[in-house]
Amino acid sequence: MLEQLAQIVQYFGNDAVVQNDAIPNEQNQAVLQETGNSIFYSLQKMASEGDLSQLAALLQGNNISSANPAVQEITNNVSGSLTEKFGLSSSAAIGAASSMIPQILGSLMGKANDKNDSSFNISDIIAALTSGNSAQSSGIMEAINKYGMQFGLDQNADGKVDLEDAMALTKNGGLGSVLGKLFGK
Repeated sequence: MLEQLAQIVQYFGNDAVVQNDAIPNEQNQAVLQETGNSIFYSLQKMASEGDLSQLAALLQGNNISSANPAVQEITNNVSGSLTEKFGLSSSAAIGAASSMIPQILGSLMGKANDKNDSSFNISDIIAALTSGNSAQSSGIMEAINKYGMQFGLDQNADGKVDLEDAMALTKNGGLGSVLGKLFGK
């Protein structure tokens, strides 16, 4: 997982880090590497602390925006690490992290949920985050299914919520009814 994450960070880090005058050029690669490590450790911390609902939502690719509390937590962890390790100003570190983190997480989860990309999947992420702890892994998978099933997202009735269900929802126009359930309408 770290290798795939590092590739995604490199891709999205160009504007946020390499083209950023507030980050010295000689630190660009180290900043990008630390960004990937910090994202990974933030996700791992969520898994180990049992914050499964937020982690499950991220793993499903739900609401990966700067408004998401889990994304905000990861952004704060990354920016704090960049400030501490590289002496970047808080505003430079927060600016770089804020522009990269939602893109990186969105891409990472998009790849993991892509049925056509067999090189990387949700189970790889979960195994990496839980260091092979099967109890933690099964807890995360249960949370993903629980929250997805709770809102009627299992469109093909296969007992799991995945990309196929999301595609069926948008094709069938069922997204409105699911949002209605979420917001009590």
